[in-house]
Amino acid sequence: MVAVPFDINKGPQGPGAPYNVAAKFYDPYSRSINEDADLRIAHVGIDRRNANMLDSNCWFPLDAAKRAVASGRIQSLSKHFYGLPTNRSQRHTLEIDAGLILSKMRADQVDLAVLIPNCPICHQSQSLLARYLEAAGIPTVIMGAAKDIVEYCGAPRLLFSDFPLGNAAALPSNIEAQDSNFELALRLLESAPGPRTTVQPPLV
Repeated sequence: MVAVPFDINKGPQGPGAPYNVAAKFYDPYSRSINEDADLRIAHVGIDRRNANMLDSNCWFPLDAAKRAVASGRIQSLSKHFYGLPTNRSQRHTLEIDAGLILSKMRADQVDLAVLIPNCPICHQSQSLLARYLEAAGIPTVIMGAAKDIVEYCGAPRLLFSDFPLGNAAALPSNIEAQDSNFELALRLLESAPGPRTTVQPPLV
């Protein structure tokens, strides 16, 4: 996913904050899924009027994934989640960042990956990562809101939510919608009929 742990020394990053270039991150990272990670998105290209910074579940469906484990829908989660920088260089993403993410996933014995971008460049970066991971044998699905970018990049599977940028996973403050969207992402991983498959949920 494309968000960064909150750093009080990097200026405004909360709800209503203006675009803050100081809050960008440039190196892939991993964090335990069991820690109380205070993540923020401070991108130039998200819809700040509609993207809900108070409920990270609309752009980071970790809680939905944990509920899927609790219900027996999936067996387990990786010990970590991973942050991919929104570098504007395709070469840097493919030649440096993607390999670092893959090595972290290999260490955690990851079998598949759910990727969540926020801004337009995030969608490009995550699409490049999806292709890289697929070539390494890890199936992927992108939960995104910029259909044109992901399809142009040729990502294998896209769950396209027609929501404002910054709401790639589901509706904010709506657990039922968040769970149903995550379930659709899992179904897309299981049953996509071919490469470059896009599915759109009924949520509006």
